[in-house]
Amino acid sequence: MTAVRTAPARNSEASRDSEISRDSETARNSESARPRSRFSVPRGLIAGTLAATALVWLPYVIIPRSSLLSALVQTGVYLGLLLLTVCSRRAKVLLARTLQRYILNPLFRALHAAGINPLGLAILETHGNVTGKIRRVPVGNGRKGDSFWIIAEHGTRAGYVHNIQHDPRVRVRLRTGLRYRWVPGIATVRPDDDPLARQRQIIAWHPLRALNAMNVRVFGADLLTVHVQLEG
Repeated sequence: MTAVRTAPARNSEASRDSEISRDSETARNSESARPRSRFSVPRGLIAGTLAATALVWLPYVIIPRSSLLSALVQTGVYLGLLLLTVCSRRAKVLLARTLQRYILNPLFRALHAAGINPLGLAILETHGNVTGKIRRVPVGNGRKGDSFWIIAEHGTRAGYVHNIQHDPRVRVRLRTGLRYRWVPGIATVRPDDDPLARQRQIIAWHPLRALNAMNVRVFGADLLTVHVQLEG
């Protein structure tokens, strides 16, 4: 009975990976066919910006006396990020990393340590490629069985990607049942994987994962897939 149940699951997972590989090849061929330009829009950025803007205006439409100023300001921020990405991805990465490093990441790490996780995030632990010190960063929860998938919004510019390339041994703090625990694993960078197709597989109609995917697209500049093979 066990073999009958696990074989289709494995075949299904292999089939999904095969589809993502085909999507990756199609995306690479499409990008290579386009003429290079100084100004370019990363794949998925416009869709992510439109989704984020829609979420901003939805409360204004359905909730009486909602703040028009707040909706306009947030819309301006998203459009500004879009314009900044088109003009200078490097400047976009610098701005986003500064915000994450000094404000967002410390906040989410503290909440996660206290067992408060409203966005359903996980914590990735790597070792600094220069100092060897432990580095911890919040990431979207992309667990699929014994695999954990991460879409790095800053690509190879992300600090934890540099750390993984130097030392692939990582730990991921995940919720199992009612408790959180650290799960060790081996991480690999997958530059040939289509991050948007992988993102769609990770979401699987999960609202918090969809929200994280939207934020990754809005705040990111060069998406990159990272895979962690969990060992526990």
